[in-house]
This record gives sequence, C-alpha cells and structure tokens, in this order.
Amino acid sequence: MPCLYTVCVMAMLSWYPMSCRWSLPMMMSITHRGTGVGLSGGISAFALLALVLPGNYPYYLDLIHSLSVGPALLSLAKFGIAFPVSYHTLNGIRHLFWDSGKGFKIPEVYRSGYVVIVLSILTSIAAIAYM
Repeated sequence: MPCLYTVCVMAMLSWYPMSCRWSLPMMMSITHRGTGVGLSGGISAFALLALVLPGNYPYYLDLIHSLSVGPALLSLAKFGIAFPVSYHTLNGIRHLFWDSGKGFKIPEVYRSGYVVIVLSILTSIAAIAYM
C-alpha cells in the first residue's frame, strides 16, 4: 500500500489532464486576454515607433503603398487588425453583462459566446469592406 504522501502527490499531478477539457468559455477567456495583451503591445509599439522613427505618417503610408501587396494579403492583414479589436470589444461587452449578474447559466454562457464569435467575424468583414 503506498504512503499517503505518494497518493496526495499523484492526485495533485494527475487531476489536471484527466479533468481539464477545452471548452468554449475557456478558449474565449484565453483569447480575450491574448487580444488584450496583443492590442496593448501593438498600440504601445506603434506609439513608440511614431516617436522614434524619422519621417512622418504620410512617408510610411507611401512606403506601405509601394510594397504592392496583393488584395488577398492586404485583406488578411486588415482582418488581422480588425478581428482582435472587434472580438475584444464585443467580449468586453459580454463581460459587462456578467458584471451586472446576467448570463451566468451555462447555456447562456455558450450562446453569448457563439454570438460574440459570429459578430466579431461579421464586424471584421464589414470593416475590411469599408476600409
């Protein structure tokens, strides 16, 4: 019979892989944090580069236009900017509803999650079409 210490350590080390399954709320929470960090870092880097680099905004805009990237790559880059902004904003609104005490039942959590994902994709596509 194993000692109590061994049983406790094995229980602590083995619970995570057995009981943790990827779920929509977990993935959305991780993605919300990731988009927040990415947007914060991107805006900070852009602001720092705007202060440090020589030239002004029209110079760098002309530089980007001179790259002559195809429309598919340009649309992908626009989506890469628009999706994190729309996802983080819409999921933040979802969190505000949670702060008011609404939407905590499991079916509501999943339904609001799917709504956020679909609306994020649609608003990102709309933003790409507008830009």
